[in-house]
Amino acid sequence: MKRSPRVCAAGSPLAGPAARSSRLAGLAALCMLASAASAQPEPDVGYTPPRTPWGDPDLQGTWPGTATVGVPMQRPERFGIRNWLTDEELAERQAKFRAQSELDPADFDPERAGETRREAIGGPVSTPPHWLERGELQRQASLIVDPPNGRMPPLTEAAERRQQQLRRDREGRGPADSYTDRSLYERCITRGVAGSILPVIYNSGNEIVQAPGYVAIRNEMIHETRVIPLDGRPHVSPDIRMWMGDSRGRWDGDTLVIETRNLTDRTGVGLNGGGPRHSEQLTITERLTRIDEDTIRYELTIDDPQTWTRPWTMSFPLKRDDDYGFFEYACHESNYAMFDILRDARAEEARAARGGPAR
Repeated sequence: MKRSPRVCAAGSPLAGPAARSSRLAGLAALCMLASAASAQPEPDVGYTPPRTPWGDPDLQGTWPGTATVGVPMQRPERFGIRNWLTDEELAERQAKFRAQSELDPADFDPERAGETRREAIGGPVSTPPHWLERGELQRQASLIVDPPNGRMPPLTEAAERRQQQLRRDREGRGPADSYTDRSLYERCITRGVAGSILPVIYNSGNEIVQAPGYVAIRNEMIHETRVIPLDGRPHVSPDIRMWMGDSRGRWDGDTLVIETRNLTDRTGVGLNGGGPRHSEQLTITERLTRIDEDTIRYELTIDDPQTWTRPWTMSFPLKRDDDYGFFEYACHESNYAMFDILRDARAEEARAARGGPAR
């Protein structure tokens, strides 16, 4: 459903006093829903995806998520159910992009890292600026498209108790008392299914390879690959839990539907696997639809009744880029960063024991 600039644009009669009437207010609500839909890529009229030699829709290729880097996962509350940016809001995002690009070439000064906000460029956990990849300017306001307000649903009472227990377990501990105090991402183990494909600051490459009865999806960062059978076989025993779960696929017309179960309860579903931890009851459903020669509409639905009060969905385009170069993500659990983080934490403790100032 396309947004009609003539009927729904700002400055139209709906934006004036007449919009207060119930009839026009109802039409305005429909316009806002149409506007939310317009932020998502739509199929070319009459487009039919190419077929593999064995007849399946052909999704093969390199589909990095780089274009949507910078689109927030959750929508600012002031947007309500509108998932597209006005011209003014787009200009504001463009100004932020421009300011960020001016910071990216900055030199990294290790002597001043402690004075910088942790996640900022040049901060103590910052990546080298030349690693960073920036997205294209997008009107999409958030990756979350359902609920309609673009916000993650509330946690269940059980999930709230789990989060509180995790916080209690951390009480009295430093940020690096043990390697277990660092995230699975920092330890180069996994980012989980969602975290491995959501667009982030670098290494957002995705590759799809198909064979009769199988689809393989490769993610660049932390070098994850899922080989997904399409033959209707059941999931493995629920006693078997895996970082990336157990995935099974099927075709729904031209859309590839992938259902993943058998996950652990040690990852989140946010960027890089962050966010609240889900439970072992999580089911992830992905839908990949090739809507034109160079675009896959990617949708991911999270359904975990032990963690969130309702299922929720993210959606964003994957743009084909045959020139995209996958880099070896040479990161593993014995990486230098983990040794350095733990060694520095022990040095800080020794300095504090001597009465010296913390850095």
